[in-house]
Amino acid sequence: MIHGNIGDIFSVDNRIAIPDPVYPVYLDSNVMAGRSGNYIEENGKYEKIEYLSCNKENNFIPDLPKTRVDIIYLCYPNNPTGTVLTKEQLKVWVDYANQNNSIILFDSAYEAYITQKDVPHSIYEIEGAKNVAIEFRSFSKTAGFTGIRCAYSVVPKELMGNSKNGEKVSIHNLWKRRGNTKFNGVSYITQRGAEATYSEEGKKETKKRIEYYLENAKLIKNGLKKAGYDVFGGENSPYIWLKTPKKLTSWQFFDLLLEKANIIGTPGSGFGTNGEGYFRLTGFGSKEKTINAIERICKIR
Repeated sequence: MIHGNIGDIFSVDNRIAIPDPVYPVYLDSNVMAGRSGNYIEENGKYEKIEYLSCNKENNFIPDLPKTRVDIIYLCYPNNPTGTVLTKEQLKVWVDYANQNNSIILFDSAYEAYITQKDVPHSIYEIEGAKNVAIEFRSFSKTAGFTGIRCAYSVVPKELMGNSKNGEKVSIHNLWKRRGNTKFNGVSYITQRGAEATYSEEGKKETKKRIEYYLENAKLIKNGLKKAGYDVFGGENSPYIWLKTPKKLTSWQFFDLLLEKANIIGTPGSGFGTNGEGYFRLTGFGSKEKTINAIERICKIR
């Protein structure tokens, strides 16, 4: 996975900022690389990681780091919350990175699900982003390549890092060297499948599939709202992020859905400490099963 492999070209001394909650690979890959420091049992966090708190109060949009960091992970549309950054909001992060000589690792795996006009499909729509950002793109969620594994990264030639002695280093060249050394690329048949998504028929079918999943997400969100749930996401993302009822923990709610409705989802605690008390559902399924699932959830409510 690009998210985990990209760390190979950066020093283990770099300080990392990661939103909480967010896709677990960002944290786990840095823990394995040795950037995290000791685990603090009391609060369930690592001492050397800068956690960017995302919650209902800030609409799951994190504030800038309290101390300077070298690398910032951002994922928008967000997994798991389904929230987005507008161009104005994303510019704040690009400006911060330029001012602090930081690098943004921007995961836009779900950009094809964006429906709002003021939400950028790429970080490079923001002035100055080519100097500070690497963008990750994936065919998994766009064209159903999950399990087949096909994605790509955009590393601008303008993007420069600094060595310990202050020398400028081309991030583009480092990443190219890493790839040539440790990766042979995806299989030829997978590449031809990815190529087909750019044909006129491929683009039409992909768009149709995305609209189908977004409609499912809308059905889930509207159904849960009517049942009294506090719900987020589902408009620019296939994910629905909901507050668990009656102060149930994420896993207690998981058990409830499994035992009473024969439905499974993802406990929010798996995405970080701020995910506790939340739950992720997805629009990736058939419309018939989606409607049936919401009816079951509403009955146990």
